[in-house]
Amino acid sequence: MHTLYDSDTFSVTHMLANAVAADAVEETRGAPAVQVLLVPTLARHGFEIVDKRSGKEVYLDGSWAELFQRHISAWQEKTPTQEEVEETLEQYAELAQNPVLVH
Repeated sequence: MHTLYDSDTFSVTHMLANAVAADAVEETRGAPAVQVLLVPTLARHGFEIVDKRSGKEVYLDGSWAELFQRHISAWQEKTPTQEEVEETLEQYAELAQNPVLVH
C-alpha cells in the first residue's frame, strides 16, 4: 500500500491486493525449509480515492484502475498543477458510494 497523493480534499492510495510476503517459506517433513514464490492466479491492484469533504471513498480496480494508471503515467511525463489533479480526482470521486470507516 502506497499513498500517492494527499491533500486537504483528496487522498489516493495504491493498493497491492494480492501482494505476497517476500519471505514466504514452505516447510516439508524432514526436508529443509525452502523459499517459495506464491504467485496469485489473478494479480490485481487498485487505487483507493478518498474524498475527504464527503467522507466517502471509491476503490478502482480492473479497467478503472488501468484508466487511472494512465492518468498517473501522463502526470509523470508532464507535471500537472494541483488544480488539474484535483479536477481529475473530482471526476472519480463522483463514483464514491462507500463511507470511510475507521476500524
